[in-house]
Amino acid sequence: MASFFFNFVFMNKQEKVDFIIDSLQRLYPNPQIPLNHKNPYTLLIAVLLSAQCTDDRVNKITPILFSYADSPKDMIKMNVDQIENIIRPCGLSPMKSKGIYELSKMIIERHDGKVPNTFEELESFPSVGHKTASVVMSQAFGFPSFPVDTHIHRLMYRWGLSNGKSVQKTEKDAKRLFPINLWNKLHLQIIYYAREFSPSRGWDIKNDFITNKVGRKSLF
Repeated sequence: MASFFFNFVFMNKQEKVDFIIDSLQRLYPNPQIPLNHKNPYTLLIAVLLSAQCTDDRVNKITPILFSYADSPKDMIKMNVDQIENIIRPCGLSPMKSKGIYELSKMIIERHDGKVPNTFEELESFPSVGHKTASVVMSQAFGFPSFPVDTHIHRLMYRWGLSNGKSVQKTEKDAKRLFPINLWNKLHLQIIYYAREFSPSRGWDIKNDFITNKVGRKSLF
């Protein structure tokens, strides 16, 4: 552990950021969105379903849901109970099913059936918060965003790049530290790294080579 602490002491914040970027680029040069989708609408629904649910489980449910409805027009042909029965394994199904139905209706009535491409409009939808809107804006429309999920929040704290007090503060710090042209890619790269090397449970810091290099002093 002494060598890890040595690295921590003599790396400034910019050196940490550069090391993180270089390491993630080597590991995940072309990260793919982990949620199965085929257009902005199905991505929006998949991200909404992923709240407090694993991506693997969402990817098992969305093919069933999208076989019935993969557009707002088809979704509102179903009722809320039908949607809820399909998405129940994802958790929070009463809230999510109502949100899916209502936002699909709003997309038809207010946006000619197309998912809007502004934060304000996306966040006006039920069950769509800032993180969900950020994912859609970045991955569906290419708008520079840095969606902060539990993985990114955890690693930004472990890496000593944010204080961990709120996801809002973590997002602000990430946007300040990382180049804007890398935000959309880094969002995915950090998630993949967190799952593989720096999980919340069963974490073995010896295997977490980025945290070993740049981690906050208290971890050692």
